[in-house]
Amino acid sequence: MASGGISVASLWTDVNRCGQNGDYTRALKALTKILHENRDDVTALHCKVVCHIQNGSFKEALNVMNTHSKVLGSEVVFEKAYCEYRLNRVESSLKTIESAPEQTDKLKELYGQVLYRLERYDECKSVYTDLIRNSQDEYEEERKTNLAAVVAAMSQWEKAPMEDLGLPESTYELCYNATCSLIGQGKLTEALNKLQQAEELCRVSLADDSDMTEEDIQSELAVIHSQMAYVMQLQGRTDEALQLYNQVIKLKPSDVGLLAVTANNIITINKDQNVFDSKKKVKLTNAEGVEYKLAKKQLQAIDFNKALLAMYTNQADQCRKLSSSLQAQNPGHPRPVLIQVAQLCREKQHSRAIELLQQFSDQNPESASGIKLTMAQLYLVQGHVTKACDVLRSIEEFKHKPGMVSALVTMYSHEEDIDSAIDVFKQAIEHYQSEQPGSATHLALVREAANFKLKYGRKKEAISDLEQLWKQNTKDVHTLAQLISAYSLVDTDKAKSLSKHLPSADTMSFNVDVDELENSHGATYVRKKYSHHTIFLLGKLPKNYDPKVTPDPERWLPMKERSYYRGKKKGKKKDQIGKGTQGATAGASAELDASKTASSPPTSPRPGSASGSSTAPASGVVPPRQQKPSSSGATRKKAPQKKKKGGKGGW
Repeated sequence: MASGGISVASLWTDVNRCGQNGDYTRALKALTKILHENRDDVTALHCKVVCHIQNGSFKEALNVMNTHSKVLGSEVVFEKAYCEYRLNRVESSLKTIESAPEQTDKLKELYGQVLYRLERYDECKSVYTDLIRNSQDEYEEERKTNLAAVVAAMSQWEKAPMEDLGLPESTYELCYNATCSLIGQGKLTEALNKLQQAEELCRVSLADDSDMTEEDIQSELAVIHSQMAYVMQLQGRTDEALQLYNQVIKLKPSDVGLLAVTANNIITINKDQNVFDSKKKVKLTNAEGVEYKLAKKQLQAIDFNKALLAMYTNQADQCRKLSSSLQAQNPGHPRPVLIQVAQLCREKQHSRAIELLQQFSDQNPESASGIKLTMAQLYLVQGHVTKACDVLRSIEEFKHKPGMVSALVTMYSHEEDIDSAIDVFKQAIEHYQSEQPGSATHLALVREAANFKLKYGRKKEAISDLEQLWKQNTKDVHTLAQLISAYSLVDTDKAKSLSKHLPSADTMSFNVDVDELENSHGATYVRKKYSHHTIFLLGKLPKNYDPKVTPDPERWLPMKERSYYRGKKKGKKKDQIGKGTQGATAGASAELDASKTASSPPTSPRPGSASGSSTAPASGVVPPRQQKPSSSGATRKKAPQKKKKGGKGGW
């Protein structure tokens, strides 16, 4: 008998009834009474653990199991591992599962979840694949959804190639996970289409539930809409993405991970603009439990953006603190160092910034390429072009790339260091001669080297490059002509010998229809064709033209050059009477005009005219014209916005 006169059997009846009704709190009271009679009752202890788990009291459940570990033994391995998992003690949960005497299906399911949280995706995929293959129950669709999530994570975070596992896309969860895989592969248009399909599937599945309001449906769709915005952002459609992100934020979804990612992506769009909004959004990334909802790379990107935001809001000390912490957590990652360097550059400490970059480059040679590019940029900012070239040439990964060769040659040419520029060509050509002989890149570099040498008068050095090109293609007339031109200055006999390889004039002639060419689309000048009759009709004849009189043969010459020109007659100018006021003459009016006397001050000039003084040296200068203002209905082009490379984090 239990205390109070109630039998243990009656108490068990209450436990069973409460369990069926889902009243686990009342069931716990009955179990406490049972355990008061027998504190080592294994069944009662097990039921107590289950009731605590059903109530979400994972710590209490774990305390019961730890207190009675000798009695319970392996009876509660699954329950213990599950409580540890829910309390985010993932490593402990893994050890508990691995120590189990038997791997049941329940433990395998939990094992897959734990491996996913630990981002051990390859092992996780094997677990779910095995479960799907060997299980026949109502949870098959959930397992497939989880497997699709694993494949998507591998695609996004590990850049693994897409693997077709034959998974259906019958539910919006499966369709959504397939979309994440497409995003990881960079198939953005296809991903956006599939997200729209997932949205439709979600609406259809929720439409049957009469208790679901439109607000509830929108809340459920929030993760899909946030992912849509992310794809738009990657496509450069930042205005649309921002609008959709803000709609998700306004819904205040319960998923703190979703809110954190959405807020972070808004910050990446804002960049150094609208920092007040970014400071509000960054608070959402600090919510409790975010660290358990997101992948390590997502959390890392959010932390990077916090440091950048501190820099853009002129919180120099905070920026240094965050970036130093990030560097300690990610010692081989270049981004924390780059953030510190950016902050130093804002403070005009370029020398210190270069020193920091050099230090990181020496300590982490495997990830020094981007660092050295930044270092070269800082040298250029300071005007140290040769030092920048030295740094660029030390990047083994890039130094023979055509783009790098072009940049180096341009910089050396600016410094008038032609020998170093030619040496850059030489090393690059030797590299491709060894690795990819005869490739398009190899031959293009040889040609550019030859052109460069010819430009700077290095005829003899250019000849070997041109000969190499011509041997590759003896039908290349352009190269042959260049080669002959170069030889003509150093070896005329050789030039004559090579000229024999030039094609004949007949071979070189082209059957070109000139009229068709001139009338073709894109012709900048079209010659008009007129018949003699047309010219006669269009010609302008003198008003006194008489067809019976022979035209003057000297009519085309200027008047002064004609044989009958005698010059102009010199005569006295007559006073122009009557041109001014009544009785006034030109001379009198000039004498009476005060503006023409030396002592009178200059009059105010008219708008757009020269100075009022007739003796001013700039009096003949034509004033600048102002453009007419555009009409009120005219449109203006919007200034292009900077693009962000962002995703779920990172600027």
